[in-house]
Amino acid sequence: MPNQPTRRDAVKTTAVGVAAASSLITGAPWIQKVKGANSKVSYGFIGTGSRGQYLLKHLKGIDNGLCTAVCDVYQPALDKGAETIGTNPKKFKDYRELLSASNLDAVLIATPLFAHFPVTKAALESGKHVFCEKSLVFTAEEVHALRALANSKPKQTLQVGLQRRYSKFYQTAKQMIDKGMIGQVTHIRGQWHRNTFAKDPWNKPVPAGRTDKEQNWRKYREFSGGLTAELASHQIDIADWMFGSGPEYVVGVGGTDYIKDGRDIFDNIQLIYRYPKGQKLIYTSMTTNQHLPLFDGSRTEFGECIMGTQGTIHITVGTDNEPALGMWFREPALPSAYPAGKSAAPAAVGASLVSTGKGSKGLPILLDQHKVQGSDSFLQSELKFAKLWLYGKGVMVPEEDSNPVDVELASFFDCCATGKRPLADLEVGLHDSTAVILSNQAMYDERKIYFNEIDKMGKGPVAPKKA
Repeated sequence: MPNQPTRRDAVKTTAVGVAAASSLITGAPWIQKVKGANSKVSYGFIGTGSRGQYLLKHLKGIDNGLCTAVCDVYQPALDKGAETIGTNPKKFKDYRELLSASNLDAVLIATPLFAHFPVTKAALESGKHVFCEKSLVFTAEEVHALRALANSKPKQTLQVGLQRRYSKFYQTAKQMIDKGMIGQVTHIRGQWHRNTFAKDPWNKPVPAGRTDKEQNWRKYREFSGGLTAELASHQIDIADWMFGSGPEYVVGVGGTDYIKDGRDIFDNIQLIYRYPKGQKLIYTSMTTNQHLPLFDGSRTEFGECIMGTQGTIHITVGTDNEPALGMWFREPALPSAYPAGKSAAPAAVGASLVSTGKGSKGLPILLDQHKVQGSDSFLQSELKFAKLWLYGKGVMVPEEDSNPVDVELASFFDCCATGKRPLADLEVGLHDSTAVILSNQAMYDERKIYFNEIDKMGKGPVAPKKA
């Protein structure tokens, strides 16, 4: 493709390549349309801190749920949460009092990680459907206890907050992998890099009447899983999903090397996971640099590179301010055969001089709404072709029609009403939590941790925790 393609060239190259992909991909799974106002799921929200307020902001636009109660132990956060949702919900400081309200169908939980299990347990035992932010549980004991409890209540929905499962881009990437479009997937690289030297979201000013552990609980191991739980959990789940299985073992290195503020979590982690077919996830998280070596550096912080024998996918989820991005690259053609009488392999002394070949131009991953359909009008078709041209030149990028956060929340209420199984269900959440627990253990112990070790860890009653 020329460096400065014409519209005709761009449309031809992009459309042909994408059409080949499109012909193999069925429409991505999606939620049903929201029901009428008279079938809204009544819910309470527990934990109205920073993450809780973020979810409540999105919940304002979700039509199939109605917030009637909020709960937080910290009065300013409680008031802010009620103000954010704007439905004049009843306020509680004790989640057990909220759960006793007979008019609630469901609860959403965004408390600090150490309190996820006790609140989820109480909510399930009170007969409520539950949406709990990741990581679903904090300890090995809680993995076993929640599995047993949730399985004893099959009519209650339990969903975990892993929103990438609800992204059309990630769903399409998974379909491409399953159809063999990038060959055998052997490696995934994931990162979540931040530069917190200017502003650290985990080290907020401590208001009067609060302690640092209450305000900045993510800094302390007794309450938090650190970078692994708060960030890596999303991308470990992606690797499990794309590979189609969980890991066999994990090795890793972490350190508290750069931020000296009293925290005992790591400020940088490097993890390698081995999967049953020899596949690897290589993961890094750091707090000293936010560069993302994908998409020509046009985005920062987080993303995944999925590598197969016939192609590669670059992908990252959208935020409130940036769209999701998905690009795929074909593997370059192999070098032509060596001349007759010559060795098939270059001599070692000259190996570094052998050409590696040119890379391929990335093609945007297109969703159904981006593709030209036979039912499109002339103007609709021309508009889509024009967008393909702009995508090919990098002027525009395809976008999802809904934020995956909105989709996962609406889908939760839909599952509560219909009994459907969530995409991010109990087992997805527990596998993800297991990975977080064992990854941290591998770094703390400085040893290889096998995932089957969880079967013997934490058996017995769960020690009570103050929530």
